[in-house]
Amino acid sequence: MLIPIRQWFKRKVPRVPPNTREKLQQELLNEAELDTEFLVLTVSSCILATLGLLMNSTAVIIGAMLIAPLMLPLRGLALGMLDTDRLLVKNSLITLIIGTMTAIIISGLVGGFFALPEASFGPEILTRTEPTLTDLGVAVAAGGISGFAKIRRKLSDALAGTAISVALMPPLCVVGISLSQKALPLASGAFLLYLTNLLGITLSCIVVFILGGYYLNYGQTSQALSGFTILTGILVFPLFISFGNLLRQEKFEGKIITLLQNKTVTVGQQSELVALNVQWPTFPWSKDYPIILVTVQENTKNPITPTQVGLVEKLIKKELGKRFKLVFRVSQLREVVADYELPLSTPELFGPVPPPPVSPISPQKLLPFSSSDNNE
Repeated sequence: MLIPIRQWFKRKVPRVPPNTREKLQQELLNEAELDTEFLVLTVSSCILATLGLLMNSTAVIIGAMLIAPLMLPLRGLALGMLDTDRLLVKNSLITLIIGTMTAIIISGLVGGFFALPEASFGPEILTRTEPTLTDLGVAVAAGGISGFAKIRRKLSDALAGTAISVALMPPLCVVGISLSQKALPLASGAFLLYLTNLLGITLSCIVVFILGGYYLNYGQTSQALSGFTILTGILVFPLFISFGNLLRQEKFEGKIITLLQNKTVTVGQQSELVALNVQWPTFPWSKDYPIILVTVQENTKNPITPTQVGLVEKLIKKELGKRFKLVFRVSQLREVVADYELPLSTPELFGPVPPPPVSPISPQKLLPFSSSDNNE
């Protein structure tokens, strides 16, 4: 059975000439070299990404992605595993490991210096602690574009966009920031995202290099492809669980909003819904209850009472069959309009009106009357 497959593979995917493969191999070896340029770019992009995450600034994070060099050794690792090039595999792994550790250490030091508490982490940090299957899909697609751009010279300009979509540096910085605040669950989630991107990029690069004809023999090609497929498949299980939890959470939040607006007087008539946020337990198997935070603006004439909150909580539990804690965050709504009946100089608006200024008296008016004046 294997012989027909090998013959079909050789017919459909002819190998490139040896000099072409050796040229690509040398280029990837130069890219995977641990030199001053790689370290400078790694440190710079790590500091930028860490500050951007702490400030919750998307623009700064994108700037860090553009200069991050961590994607370069991954392509060398892909071709090295495909062609059994031990030197290329060794250099790529050393560069990747040192770059990874450097990013975690520096981001940890920066995070410890600013000491932003875990409760104050913004969306840019939190969104990188819960990887799903969609993140693996992005990594596979971006890695395929990166590998294809390497074997097609005209597409080299696409690497900047690929670096943004892959985003290897920000997850590592989230790991360091989380470790600095001893937030181990967040750090483990961010590191899982980094591994997802790493394996997804490498696997798709291997596939692109195979389809491009950059392989030596069918046996080694099968081993390299099977090995990375198995490693990536191991990550699919937690990513699938995370993706399923994300879908259930979004569905749950949508049902709560519908119930609050359509089946309660508290929200919709007595108050206006501003935002809804659900704080889920760190682990799906945790016995802690999710906390539903409902932010509303209420009418000052009819404030929300604890009894009403209890009734709304019972209604949601009855409809959804899930235990939770309901918390209303209430801000009063006041309407202030201008009173056009009052003049602009009304003391109630601007204070007492000052007396008109007294013009100075000329010295001539202070002189005694002359006789000529009396005659007049």
